[in-house]
Amino acid sequence: MLRKTITCRSISQITNRKISLSCAHLCSKDCDSDKKGSPLKKLLEDSASFQDVPVSKQQWVTLPYPEGTKIQRPEEDTRPKVDPRDTSIILFPGQGTQYVGMAKGLLKFPIVKDLFELANYILKYDLLKLCLQGPKDKLDETRYCQPAVLVTSLAAIERLKEERPNAIENCVATAGFSLGELTALIFAGAIEFERGLRLVQIRAEAMQLASETHKGGMVTVIYGPESKLRYACLKAKEWALDKGDSFPECKIANYLSPNCKVVAGSESALDFLERNYKEFNIRRVIRLPVSGAFHSEIMRPAMETFRKALNKTQINDPAVSVYSNVDGKKYRDAEHIRKQLPQQVVKSVKWEQFLHYVYSRDQDEHFPRTFEVGPGSSLKAMLKQVNAKAWNDCYSIGA
Repeated sequence: MLRKTITCRSISQITNRKISLSCAHLCSKDCDSDKKGSPLKKLLEDSASFQDVPVSKQQWVTLPYPEGTKIQRPEEDTRPKVDPRDTSIILFPGQGTQYVGMAKGLLKFPIVKDLFELANYILKYDLLKLCLQGPKDKLDETRYCQPAVLVTSLAAIERLKEERPNAIENCVATAGFSLGELTALIFAGAIEFERGLRLVQIRAEAMQLASETHKGGMVTVIYGPESKLRYACLKAKEWALDKGDSFPECKIANYLSPNCKVVAGSESALDFLERNYKEFNIRRVIRLPVSGAFHSEIMRPAMETFRKALNKTQINDPAVSVYSNVDGKKYRDAEHIRKQLPQQVVKSVKWEQFLHYVYSRDQDEHFPRTFEVGPGSSLKAMLKQVNAKAWNDCYSIGA
């Protein structure tokens, strides 16, 4: 059988390994070949075994350090204090930043085509074709856009490596918004790429099914000090209950900036907010083009599926600090990741809290350079709203 060898290199181009993939499997199926009878319901009951994921000695290395490097934890680091301007923080975007044509500008960089080929093999459809050509409605589906954003963001690391190599070498922390947290964990070496991509595939499929089971959505809310957002969510939930929603829900799902939050809820609850927001002194309510009430209790079945899958894969201590969406603070170790990561499927994304926690500085202190790596520039915009001084040293490394 004809076979193809792909040379796998780390982001810093230090480690070289080889992975053999069957050409008969690569790109053999287009997205349109998905069978309508795919066992989505079974996915919620029995997560993947990972037996078909080509890992171990053939792993795709994304760790930004040479193999064998001793990583010093902050509490044991006795070196002189480093000028923050000589360090960097790398951020990864989440679902909603995808667009048709993304990754096109990355194909000229080393490894990117190989990375997408490996993703095609794992996912069993042509992810690169979907990113480049769409169609948009398919790319926007949760089951497709989550793997697409993750792989494109990791591919954009190649651009960062070529244009600003010191950004990776001097990276001291990483984080990602929702889905982007998985990207950050892969980048930090806590989860291998192959298993991380399969985890995202399971997460996305499970969230898609949860969305189809209980209809809901999300709205961006712009408000001020006089607004009563939490009370509005409470009344909206009560309204949804009275209207007979199958799963009445309404809560703050994403903390973005001081005057901007995203609320997730069932259909009746969001309808109530859209009609009555002025009564609660809320300035604007904008419905988002998403298929479900992510980061709410409606996603509970998806969380359990994701937890089962996570329990079947190896997790390592991250090489650099990775910050959690659940509380905005960094993970302590691999066991902490295993315990807390599944909760982010139903818990609010504490992004605003993370920004305050990481970028808190005395007035005369300098800030690290920040790089948003992947499609879009939404994280940079949020940083500007929370800390304008840190934003001055923030750069978007797009796809």
